[in-house]
Amino acid sequence: MDTKFFLGIGLAIVLVFAGAAVYSTFAKLPETPRAAVDRDTLYQVSTIDALMLAVFDGVQPVGEIRKHGDFGIGTFDALDGEMIVVDGVVYQAKADGHIYTASDTQTSPLATVTFFDRDLAVSTDIPMNFSVFSSMSDRMLPSGNIVYAVRIHGTFPSVTVRAIPAQQKPYPTLGEAAENQSVYTYSGSTGTVVGIYTPVFFKGLNVAGYHIHYISDDRKTGGHILDLTIPANTTVEYDITPAFTMVLPTSGAFTGADFSQDLSGELAKVEQ
Repeated sequence: MDTKFFLGIGLAIVLVFAGAAVYSTFAKLPETPRAAVDRDTLYQVSTIDALMLAVFDGVQPVGEIRKHGDFGIGTFDALDGEMIVVDGVVYQAKADGHIYTASDTQTSPLATVTFFDRDLAVSTDIPMNFSVFSSMSDRMLPSGNIVYAVRIHGTFPSVTVRAIPAQQKPYPTLGEAAENQSVYTYSGSTGTVVGIYTPVFFKGLNVAGYHIHYISDDRKTGGHILDLTIPANTTVEYDITPAFTMVLPTSGAFTGADFSQDLSGELAKVEQ
């Protein structure tokens, strides 16, 4: 893969949300040395709208992505499965229902990673599915206008995941590709929910709200979460991530894509 595709002139956007009062116990995000700030950066390759518009060619190697985080989600070249990054290892949940350890030479068209350091933990008081969990963010989060990495480990009564098989050129849109997704439901699975929460103003850049993937402890099952049951008394861990860096492709299909359209409706259908 020609690295000029995404790093030729390197486009980086850094947004820093530090300084606002967010919660009684997190009144102000403290100033920190540069090394610590780097751990509090959400690093993203390309945009969700690019993926919606069939920009599926991998543009950054897994080995480079791992330099920017030990925790996160994404996908792979040609939309070949779901990426789950946990404890510094990059896994690929493929449409065949199996999990593979990704090599550093594999590439991604979309990935979002950070270094996970728990800042906040909340315990669920009732069992809930993904819809209820998402709707309770106002109670769980200090503010809906901050980026968080979210991690949940537990035994889940039900987890429904999907993975999309590798696509062939000319690529279909993400919505069309998702029509052929493989869906698996697991009962009593013990594992980790790995995800990101982004505010509504990230629309077009990422999935506004929660975007979560799953991987079992035995590293045999996982994928993009369509639904799950979270038991009562489950700990939900959050990493407040006040900085955001985005690397955009500088050639290829991305440069000719029409990003003037509102794709949020189509994205909502794909995420369900």
